[in-house]
Amino acid sequence: MRGWRFAVSKRWAGYLAVAMLFAAACAGLGMWQVARRDQALAEIAKVTNNFDAAPIPVAEALPSLDAFTASQKWLPVQLTGTYLIDDEMLVRNRPLNITPGFEVLTPLLLSDGTVFIVDRGWVPTGDKQDAPDIVPAAPTGTVTVVARLKASEPTLIGRTASGNQVATINLTEIEKRLGTPTYTGAYGLMASEDPASATRPVAVVRPPADEGPHLSYAFQWFVFGVLAFIGLGWAVRQEYRDVNSEDPEEQKRAAQRARRKAAKPRSDAEVEDALLDSRR
Repeated sequence: MRGWRFAVSKRWAGYLAVAMLFAAACAGLGMWQVARRDQALAEIAKVTNNFDAAPIPVAEALPSLDAFTASQKWLPVQLTGTYLIDDEMLVRNRPLNITPGFEVLTPLLLSDGTVFIVDRGWVPTGDKQDAPDIVPAAPTGTVTVVARLKASEPTLIGRTASGNQVATINLTEIEKRLGTPTYTGAYGLMASEDPASATRPVAVVRPPADEGPHLSYAFQWFVFGVLAFIGLGWAVRQEYRDVNSEDPEEQKRAAQRARRKAAKPRSDAEVEDALLDSRR
């Protein structure tokens, strides 16, 4: 009887190394999904804590022009000033429900001479040109705006724009464009303005509290890692049976397995197959 000596061979050591590497990769992917779920839960918490909060003065939320923390995302702020309508910009490549369009950025000049960028909402791309057919006009004169904070966006390599269009909401670049001291840490998604215009661009809606399938994906990756060792164990057992097939004890166990298999009730499909075979 050869027993289990084959299992300590170089070949099986290699199989074990492969299983361990596969399991480690699965564990890493599982932890990555856990981390992604944590990020999604953090975003949901920001919406829950901030989206419907009472607005606070922008100077209180952002004590300096470059101030902003990630925990302030969606926090409503209140500002009073005058829209710089001639400096209004359109952000390219902003689809809404797969419809191509633009976001409308209108600078708001505050009483202290600084500018806060207000994203007044979304408009669709025009029917015959790469620009909106209509951009609802911002109100003139003094206006009080409530807007929800979002961080400045990075510059995207290879994405360009011209005229009154911009490729991304990079507030530092927008400040250079305006030539006026501008809040560069955050801009605001308009919730309301008073007085309000007759029509406005499509407003941003409350993000859904959806953490995604990350937890189930993580569980699946962990299970795959465990299955690697289960499969390895099954393969070792099969080879053990083959290597020791001439051993009387193993032959006895093989006979027992054959009897159990023969005594197992057949499925309806197996019965039907047997009947068809008997009629041929």
